[in-house]
Amino acid sequence: MKRVTGIGGIFFKAKDAPQLQAWYKRHLGIDVQAWGGTAFSWSDSDGKPVGGTTVWSVGSQDGEQFSPSNASFMINYRVDDLYALVDVLKAEGCNVLDKIEDSEYGKFAWVIDPEGNKVELWQPPAGQ
Repeated sequence: MKRVTGIGGIFFKAKDAPQLQAWYKRHLGIDVQAWGGTAFSWSDSDGKPVGGTTVWSVGSQDGEQFSPSNASFMINYRVDDLYALVDVLKAEGCNVLDKIEDSEYGKFAWVIDPEGNKVELWQPPAGQ
């Protein structure tokens, strides 16, 4: 069974999210949207889209999406079979959070690594 197949997103906290978003937009050219981030579309070496994205987002320090971790970041990893991976991680004694979310954006689950960082696991919808 494949476990992680790629990075689906990178999320981090900021003391002043709007100011930091503006900095990334101005100086690095990241197309920061009103929701605080952007989705980078994947492409092949010729620049043709290949059907995937990586989300990048800056949020406020009080954002609940990072709880129960105190880390200033969270990485979202793409997986092929979320439910199977969650079962394996539980059997291996990992700290898997009870909630599994199934939405139009795909299936999501969370695990806490040994240093207390919250890790998001994401099974994209078919075709992504």
